Amino acid sequence: MTKKMLVLALILGSAVIAAAQQATPTPAPARTTPPVAPHTNLKVGQPAPDFTLPSTALGPDGRGMRFKLSDFKGKKNVVLAFYVLAFTGG
Repeated sequence: MTKKMLVLALILGSAVIAAAQQATPTPAPARTTPPVAPHTNLKVGQPAPDFTLPSTALGPDGRGMRFKLSDFKGKKNVVLAFYVLAFTGG
């Protein structure tokens, strides 16, 4: 009886391991070439082109606010910070 239980446990354990290996996604192959940076016509010291970005703050209408770079022209220094993968839950 003990031998049968041991064999049954071994078979069940093997089945669980096989199922776990099939459920595990295979990692993507490693990149062999570095990513290519996008081309830009901007030179160091040139003013940035005008752009609009969404804010995390809500406006008076309850919708997300948007800011344009030109809104700050002559008023303030502007710092644009990117937090990669921030607030993604991962």
